[in-house]
Amino acid sequence: MPAADTKQPLETGQYGLWSYSYVGLMVAQFLGAMNDNVLRWLVVLLGKEMVGKENEAFALSMGLAGLVLPYLVFAAPAAYLSDRFSKRNVIVGCKAAEIAIMILAVFSIWAGSLYLLCFSLILMGTQSALYGPAKLGGLPEMLRVDRISSANGIMGLATVIAILAGTACGFLVYKGYREDALEWLPGVVLISLATCGWIGSLFIRPLPVANPEREFPWSFPKDTYKDLKMLGSNVGLRRAAFGSAFFWSMASLSQLNVDLYGTDVLGLEPQENYPLLIVLGLGTGFGSILAGWLSAGRIELGLTPLGTAGIVISSILLYTSATQTFYLACLSLFLLGTSAGLYEVPIAAFLQHRSPAKNRGSILAAVNFLTFGGMLIIAGLFYFLKGYLQLEPGTIFLLAGLVTIPVLIYIVVILPFATARFLAWCAAHTIYQVKVTGRENIPETGGALLVANHVSWIDGVMLILSSSRPIRMIAHADYISSRPVKWLCKLLGVIPINPAKGPKAILGTLRKARKAIEEGELVCIFAEGAITRTGQLQGFRPGFTRIIHNTNAPLIPVYLDELWGSIFSYRGGKFFWKWPKQWPYPVSIFFGPPVDDPEDIYQVRQAVQTLGVQAVQTRKKRAIVLPRLFIRKFRKFLFREKIVDSTGQKATGGTFLMRVIILKRLLEREILSKEEERVGVLLPPSLGAVTVNTALSIMRKVSVNLNYSASAQVLNYCSDKADLKHILTSRRFVEKLGMDLDGELVYLEDLKDKVTFFDKFVGFSLAYLSPAFLTERLLGLHKIDHDDPLTIIFTSGSTGNPKGVVLTYHNIGANIQGFDQMVELTSDDLVLGILPFFHSFGYTATMWSVLTLDIRGLYHFSPLDAKLIGKLAEKYKPTILLATPTFLRNYLRRCTAEQFESLSLVIVGAEKLHEDLADAFEEKFGKRPYEGYGATELSPLVAVNLPDIRSKNGYVQISNKEGTVGRPFHNLAIKIVHPETFEPLKSKESGMMLISGPSVMKGYLNAPELTAEKMYDGSWYITGDLAQIDDDGFIKITGRQSRFSKIGGEMVPHVVLEEKINAILESGEDILAVVTAVPDEKRGERIVVLHLPTEITPNDIRAALKKDDIPNLWIPSSDSFLLIEEIPMLGSGKIALGEARRIAKERFQQPITESESS
Repeated sequence: MPAADTKQPLETGQYGLWSYSYVGLMVAQFLGAMNDNVLRWLVVLLGKEMVGKENEAFALSMGLAGLVLPYLVFAAPAAYLSDRFSKRNVIVGCKAAEIAIMILAVFSIWAGSLYLLCFSLILMGTQSALYGPAKLGGLPEMLRVDRISSANGIMGLATVIAILAGTACGFLVYKGYREDALEWLPGVVLISLATCGWIGSLFIRPLPVANPEREFPWSFPKDTYKDLKMLGSNVGLRRAAFGSAFFWSMASLSQLNVDLYGTDVLGLEPQENYPLLIVLGLGTGFGSILAGWLSAGRIELGLTPLGTAGIVISSILLYTSATQTFYLACLSLFLLGTSAGLYEVPIAAFLQHRSPAKNRGSILAAVNFLTFGGMLIIAGLFYFLKGYLQLEPGTIFLLAGLVTIPVLIYIVVILPFATARFLAWCAAHTIYQVKVTGRENIPETGGALLVANHVSWIDGVMLILSSSRPIRMIAHADYISSRPVKWLCKLLGVIPINPAKGPKAILGTLRKARKAIEEGELVCIFAEGAITRTGQLQGFRPGFTRIIHNTNAPLIPVYLDELWGSIFSYRGGKFFWKWPKQWPYPVSIFFGPPVDDPEDIYQVRQAVQTLGVQAVQTRKKRAIVLPRLFIRKFRKFLFREKIVDSTGQKATGGTFLMRVIILKRLLEREILSKEEERVGVLLPPSLGAVTVNTALSIMRKVSVNLNYSASAQVLNYCSDKADLKHILTSRRFVEKLGMDLDGELVYLEDLKDKVTFFDKFVGFSLAYLSPAFLTERLLGLHKIDHDDPLTIIFTSGSTGNPKGVVLTYHNIGANIQGFDQMVELTSDDLVLGILPFFHSFGYTATMWSVLTLDIRGLYHFSPLDAKLIGKLAEKYKPTILLATPTFLRNYLRRCTAEQFESLSLVIVGAEKLHEDLADAFEEKFGKRPYEGYGATELSPLVAVNLPDIRSKNGYVQISNKEGTVGRPFHNLAIKIVHPETFEPLKSKESGMMLISGPSVMKGYLNAPELTAEKMYDGSWYITGDLAQIDDDGFIKITGRQSRFSKIGGEMVPHVVLEEKINAILESGEDILAVVTAVPDEKRGERIVVLHLPTEITPNDIRAALKKDDIPNLWIPSSDSFLLIEEIPMLGSGKIALGEARRIAKERFQQPITESESS
């Protein structure tokens, strides 16, 4: 309800809801509230006997006045006690006084004195008045901020239950005392409850003294006035106080009216009225708990309009219930109580949390003065309405509802922030399920600038909902020009920006935002300047730096996660016109630690990008593990063709799923033991290879796809390293390889004859008949943990022996999710799978993407068989080609333009894509290939260029920069550091590239020390690549650490020299020269150039390098050029650097050490 924040520092506790202090306070509060009501109703019922039926309204009003009047008289002393002494000591003292008061009350009952009874009631009211500020003020001193709303909700429920129990108990004690002559009963009940409450208060931990210098307020009225003035000086607290006073006044009127409503309207006997009070109390308790739950750890003032509207409706219903049934009246009373809880809990939490710690007791005492002053007025008003005007109780309820209507209008019109929060709350709790992390990073007071990524049209609404403080959004003026949106944005305090009006208008908006921050407000800007069209974090515009510069206000990075794909995002190339994937749609919002005095926009963008990694890691447990996702996707395509290969084999979702289940049964029965963890696979890309890998995954076995393009020695090395007992393969394929391999080879052809009818029956049943969740359960897929290893992929060995990289289910799953979000794959896409599965690019992007996304797969066993690949493409019309530049050169020569006509996207990796190759490919096939970047250790995809997004109005969102490898996936964070000191570098500074995120490997196989060497600070993978990142987030690879030579203290980059020399040789699409190095006694290292036959001499090359301003230190000597017959290459298309170094060392007679070969 309030709209302003107090500027004083706040002090909050550190305990949770199960702490001794809170539990002890709850016991004291529960038993005290119960005792109050036992005594109150005993006094009311005995007093009604003494004054007669004609004065019932008077007795009820006097009973309320006796409890309320002390709150007005003793407001100042109550504030003094709460601030001057430990609130724990005040609570314990008040509970001890309660015991004495109950002894006096019991004596008054036995004496039958109405005056003594009323005096006892006044004393109990005095005790409650002194106890109240200490009780409420103690909550924020003992509890964490995120527990205050929940604590108020629980306390509200407990208080209501205590009131109900006390009311019922009061009636029962009265009945036992009067009808059953149990004269001892009032004494036992009242004194026992008081004593147990006192014992509960002793469990409260010591609390600090707020204001030890405060003097006793001998002049009560004057000090009460001072407290009220202090309260009134803060707009937000003042509004909240009046809102609370109004609530308790209406609550008192309702409680007084319910007793007569039951007897006069519903025809109940006096002793039968308590069910109505119980229903009202239960509703209030339910509303209190509901408010605490919906507040979700924050102070959710957006619930107050909802609660106010409910009070109006339920009051009118009670008027109409006067002519209807008892049950309808109970329903209306329950709704009234629920609405009351939704209204009051946020206001109470706001008052407690926003009150300055030093004067919290004074503030809450002033609030109590207003509250109970209103209740006292209501007591007199009730007597007037009932005693003099003789209004029916139903009419009194109607008047209460009508009086509440102006309050509702006030909240909606005069306090727009609460209204806006209510609208946001409605949207969030019907369409979205919002989870907020890091809310404690938002300052409780003072100005701050929030810088967030921009994913959808409702990002602003989500952010407003996530904070208990108002957030003023900076929004494009064109998007908020319609009347309804303009009205809502005015309520929210949106700051419009209109770039079309020129730089002056932009500067005016930035100054307005700056002024708002200087005045203590929160301002949020979407620094990308537009909603992302790719789901990726776009480049940041520098305007926000003008807002925050020299303000001393913190900058809070914000990341909105999971909104990509919602109906308000651009997923699928359009806003709005698509069905949500689920309902309610999950949304996660992350507030990062403040960035103080950011040096540049790059630093802030990096902070937001890092939050994206945290977001994905946080929702790991909610992600569906890959084999389960495979089951669900293939059940979706039961009768649609999903996989086809070049041998003519095809499979629909159903037939493939059936094959996988049958193969699983065969392998478990005939070949693999339960203890066998890892299984080798030696198969080219094909339907059979996909089937085998999938079957192993649902068996929870680790697949190890072996590199059949390597030598038998390397294959056996990898097999031995992975401790493989069995290698699943094909007899025909092994015969074609002609290798002598270690390990037991299992020929899949031999398993065909072992398939039984029961295998087929089980396979068919699980694939076609049983529900997907049951199939998953029967296959044991629920036992798979996200961090279990899925595969081991050996590196290419370009610089030495291959290393086994252990990748988990989550590694591969997160990489596919990032790839899908960036590329936006659909069921119309067909991936041409030519990359081998021993290559991480092929394993993840061409196999598991087909298994877990809606796309289809077309497989061929060799990426070098260009002619057959062209024919396959012409026949099946693939839309996506994933390859390497080496393979593209082959297709450029051997495939026709018509064969690749269906391609819509071509992505290459593993080596640099030269511009002349990209131009030639685009000229021939009409599709430009885009370069990406990855590493086996990263599952493997990291970044990729994509076509720029162009909207109908001419707006262009850049997704491609030639010479870079693109932007990183949304779930990866990139850091550029100094190669030696690891100090973070700025934008466009070249250094070592580190990568963090869910795609980072689990580790190297049986090599914990090597794993530790490649990980910085536990979570950042050291790529070994030198790179730089520009302000738009594009990565440019500038070299590789292992491809540098240190000569004369200077680092000489092999890659730069290699590119220059190939350009001099006019190599075009081919590689004619490779740069490596050998040890040199004088200079440390010697640059060596391995090259193919050419008419250009080494001296010509040296001269051209000098002319190109290459430093003399970098230029190899004329005798360092070595002619070779062919450039050593790996099967993946990469240069075999280890082999190149070996050739150079053999020529220059320098033996290779064991450490260098590894």
